[in-house]
Amino acid sequence: MPSLACTKVILDEQSFAHAARELSGRDAGLAAVIEKYGLPPLWTREPGFPTLVYIILEQQVSLASARALYQRLLEAVRPFTPGRFLKLTATEMRRLGFSRQKTRYTRLLAEAIHRKQFALHKLHELEDEIVREKLLTLKGIGNWTADIYLLSALRRPDIWPIGDLALATAVQEVKRLRKRPSQEKLELMSKPWRPWRAVAARLFWHAYLCKRGQRSATISL
Repeated sequence: MPSLACTKVILDEQSFAHAARELSGRDAGLAAVIEKYGLPPLWTREPGFPTLVYIILEQQVSLASARALYQRLLEAVRPFTPGRFLKLTATEMRRLGFSRQKTRYTRLLAEAIHRKQFALHKLHELEDEIVREKLLTLKGIGNWTADIYLLSALRRPDIWPIGDLALATAVQEVKRLRKRPSQEKLELMSKPWRPWRAVAARLFWHAYLCKRGQRSATISL
C-alpha cells in the first residue's frame, strides 16, 4: 500500500478495520487491546462550524462538562450557523456556561467564517499539514484542537494528538510504562504505527475507556 502521509485519504469502516488488523500484527500491545476489548467504533464527527466549536469547548475540561454546554448551545442557537451564533449576547453566553476565554475564541471563529475570512468548508481539500497551519492561524486553536478536528471530522488516518492527556495515559497503561510519556516520547513511540496513527489513537482511547468501565459505543470522540 502506498504511503498515506501525503494524500487526503479519509478513514471509513473498511480502511479502519484493515488498519487495525495491520497494527495488531505489528504491535503486541495493540493486539492485546483488540483481543481483550474488541474493535472500537470508528468515532467520527461531522465536519463544520458546530464541531469545531464543540472541540474548543472540550479544551481543558471534562468531556461531560463540554457535552452539557454544547447541548445547551444547540438548543439556544437554531440553526447553528456562524451568523446565528454571533447574535448571542455576552450575557446569554455566560448564562449558557461559556468562560470569557471560550466566548472570545468561539466568537472569533464565527466572525472569521461569517466574514468569509476563513474557508472551513474547504479544509477537506487540503493536505494534513496545510489544514493544521490554517487552523492554527485562528486565535484559541492550538495543536490539540487542530489534531482532533483532523482526526475526527476530516478522518485523516495518520493524526497523532500528542497533547491529549487520555491518550498519553492510555499509552502508559497499554505499554506498561513507569510514568506517563511526555509529548516528545509519544511522538517517538508513534513512528511504528505510521501511516495509521489515528487508528492507533482510537485503539488506545478504547482501552482507556473500557478499563474505566465506559462503553466505547456510547462515547463520542
